[in-house]
Amino acid sequence: MNLRQELAAEIRAERFDVIPKGIFFPRQGVLANGEYFGRVNGGAWDKEGDNLIPIEGLAHILNVALGTTAKPAGHYLALFSGATAPAPNWSAASFAAVASEIVSQTEGYTAATRPVWTPANTTTGSIDNMAAVASLTIATASQLNVTGAAMLTSSARGGTTGALVSASLYAAPRVFQNGDIYELGYRINLTV
Repeated sequence: MNLRQELAAEIRAERFDVIPKGIFFPRQGVLANGEYFGRVNGGAWDKEGDNLIPIEGLAHILNVALGTTAKPAGHYLALFSGATAPAPNWSAASFAAVASEIVSQTEGYTAATRPVWTPANTTTGSIDNMAAVASLTIATASQLNVTGAAMLTSSARGGTTGALVSASLYAAPRVFQNGDIYELGYRINLTV
């Protein structure tokens, strides 16, 4: 049995552990995790927080990378304002509601769609978009509080189709002013 089949069997049998650093498959010794990075107005990069790769995200990664599922048109980043920590059962269908996704262009960010995540190919166990980070122009009448970020396969703000690949509740909320430029990076790691 190859690794894809083994991990798929482990997901179906629910033989994995959701830990603060990601999802661990103890029988295979595999850890899947990720982390978000942000900076405001060209300042210093801050690690926003570690993420959770929900079950739907794991299945998506395995099915696209090692299975027969076609690669989606893109992966997109979303911001949210809710206080709920991501859970393994979160999905694209539930994300916008449970996380309080920020969908307004006047009290959120100005783009009509979620920004695309554009990674560079890798030769290591990590892949990220740090060479081409997503850039969001904040729009707000007073201030905007962002409590987390996520990666999905749908570009539609508030959309409920596709797959939720990752979600992270930040260690502390980010508070933005009108016109701030928020650059967002995401790195996913697979370690054995």
